[in-house]
Formats: sequence, structure tokens, C-alpha cells
Amino acid sequence: MPANSSPPAAAVFGCAGLTLSDAERRFYERTDPLGFILFARNVDTPAQVRALVKDLRDSVGRADAPVLIDQEGGRVQRLKPPHWRKAPPGEPFARLAGLDAEAARDALRLNFRLIGRELADLGIDVDCAPVLDVPVPGAHDVIGDRAYGRTPDLVADLAVQVVEGLLDEAVLPVIKHIPGHGRAMVDSHLALPVVEASLAELEAQDFPPFRALRHAPWAMTAHVVYTALDASAPATTSAKVISGIIRGAIGFDGVLVSDDLSMKALGGSFQERTTASLAAGCDLVLHCNGDMAEMEAVAEVLRPLDERARERLARASAMKRTPQPLDVAAAARRVDALLARVG
Repeated sequence: MPANSSPPAAAVFGCAGLTLSDAERRFYERTDPLGFILFARNVDTPAQVRALVKDLRDSVGRADAPVLIDQEGGRVQRLKPPHWRKAPPGEPFARLAGLDAEAARDALRLNFRLIGRELADLGIDVDCAPVLDVPVPGAHDVIGDRAYGRTPDLVADLAVQVVEGLLDEAVLPVIKHIPGHGRAMVDSHLALPVVEASLAELEAQDFPPFRALRHAPWAMTAHVVYTALDASAPATTSAKVISGIIRGAIGFDGVLVSDDLSMKALGGSFQERTTASLAAGCDLVLHCNGDMAEMEAVAEVLRPLDERARERLARASAMKRTPQPLDVAAAARRVDALLARVG
């Protein structure tokens, strides 16, 4: 941030299409969000994505404004063939780990170096991965094969390779959905999950992967009510959960961003959702769908990034590494060959 300039607003916004409209450009110039997020609707060709990323950053006058994307692989992959590699989801790596843990770690780190290389080539510098959620039997499939296993130890062991692979390519990972979405019986995009597990159960299964990766640069909250922690509000808007569990018991002190404010798990107006998320302790709010009326409502109650959030962002940025040479074709072949062992 330039000397003597005001801090950007504590928000990450989406946009509607492949290029910025004049209205979007004026809105971003006026509201000055910290950063942006891209979805499949924003993606066509590499040249188009690069131009869009540049225009987004130009709109706020900051060449380092973070640009996020969900590029996990599998069904959560915004960049797709023919221009980008079809990456696998988490589940095959978990199966490989059952045969050969070291091969699974090697494959996963290489997989996310390849993903990170693709993102960096486009100017995208934050990837909303890895999922650290540990699904339980009967849970909604919103997590499903995105998970890196069905035990906290396996999820933590493999997910650290996602973090390392992305950092190798100077892309910041976002661990999600803290403090755990694996017990949700409904999709939080569509309804509010209520988890009635005891604190002891959460401590045993849900929290450990997040605790193991508590030094990750960014994390994304879960729109989930945990009755043992705070029966009155989902984690995103609960000061009890953010202070007592995410910052406290888990020990995460990186950049904390809300999950998407437009998801149906949250109630109230967009002003209320924004105010509640920031008051609870989120450093940033995330609004994804590019709907201008909703973004205007969010912007009405935004505040500038506070000092702690700016410190966390600086710490996160410093974690990026200088990318080392990578034979992309050979790395992709190795990932494919290792995963072929589990079909």
C-alpha cells in the first residue's frame, strides 16, 4: 500500500462476466476492495483472463491486489480444458496414500505446483484450496471427493502438500472451511447446516487438520452452526467461534476471509451479513456472484482493513517463494502415473 494512502476496504468481490463493465469499474474505483475472485463465468481464454485480472487491479490502482479463484481440481475447478489441465480431486490422493504415503505426498505437491504455475501465469495469486474438512458417514456430498481422506491425520498429512505446492509457485493457499464442514448434512450454499457434535468430538476429528496447518497464510470460514460452540450463529458471524476456537483453540492467526456472503446459509440483509462477519472477527468478507445490487449493499457497511488484518496480509504475502524450474509436461505425467496405481 502506498505511503499515506487509505487502507483498502475489507472485501473481496466478484464480477459478472468476461470483461469489466463501466459500472463495475466505477464501483471498484469508489469502494476500493482489497481484492477480487474469479469464477467459471469469468473464464474463456488465457489472454482474456490475463486482461481481466489486469483490469481488476487497475480499477483499484494496486498491482498487488489479491485475485482469488477456487482451483481445487475435480468438480471445483474454474480453469478447465482445453486451455488448462484437468486436475484430479482430493479423493484419489487419499486412496494412493493407502498404498504408498510418500508417493501420495509427492503426487499432490507436484499437482499443486502445476495448478500454481497455471494460476501465476494468469496473474492469479490466491487459490482457495485445500479443503481440510473431514467428512463423516452420511454427510452431504458438498465436500465428498474434495476431501483428502476420512481421518484427520490423513487429511492433515496430505493437505500440507497442497499448501507447500502452491507456495512453491508464489500462490497463497486458503485452508477451508474452518473450523470444519465435514459434519454438515446440508449444502451451505442452499441451507444452514447445524452440527450437534460435542466439543470433544469436534476436537478429536474436525479441528486437528486446521491446527496442523494453522500457520497457513489464509483461511476461509464455514457457514455452519456448531451447537457446542455457539448455538446462535454460524462460525462466520460468531465471535465465540472465531475468537475462542479459530484464533484460540486452533491457533490460526493468518488472514481470515468469510465464505461467500451470498450463500443461503446466512440470513438477514447483505448489510447485516457484512457487519456481523466483520464484527465477529473476519478480516475480510467475500462476495462472489457479481450481482451489483448485492455488492452495493455490502459496500454500504464496509470498513477499511484494520491494522491486524494488514499485518496478517503482509505476513501472508511474505510466505510466497521464488518459483524453481519445473518441467511441466514431465510433472503432469508423473502425477498421472502415480494416480494410475489406484485406477
